[in-house]
Parts: sequence; C-alpha cells; structure tokens
Amino acid sequence: MELKRREGESVGSFLHRFTKKVRQSGILVEAKKRRFQRRKSSKLKKRLSALYRSRKRKEVEKAKKFGIPG
Repeated sequence: MELKRREGESVGSFLHRFTKKVRQSGILVEAKKRRFQRRKSSKLKKRLSALYRSRKRKEVEKAKKFGIPG
C-alpha cells in the first residue's frame, strides 16, 4: 500500500488517514492470523504424542496412589 502526504497536510492527520487505510484493507488482521499458525504434524507424530501423554498420565496416577510426590 502506498500513501502520499497531501500538500499542507499535518503529520497527525496523515497518520490518522494511513492507519484508517491499513485498518480498512485488513492487512494487519491477516498478519496477526498468520503469525502463530503452525504446520500440520504427521499422523505418526500425533499418535506418538498421544501415547506419551497417556503413559505420563498413568505414571502420575500411580505415583499419587503410592503417595510419591511429583
């Protein structure tokens, strides 16, 4: 996007006009959406992660049962 300052226009009004244009264009919203987008992980990776979580959960439950902290 390109915006030029009009003749005799103050910096404040130019800045206001610029921010209004940026808001209307939706550039900022799109950039914020894409900022933290992750790549899709493979099925194998998801499966291994789920197995790891369930194994850890069982370990924690067992530790609680025996009164072991952590």
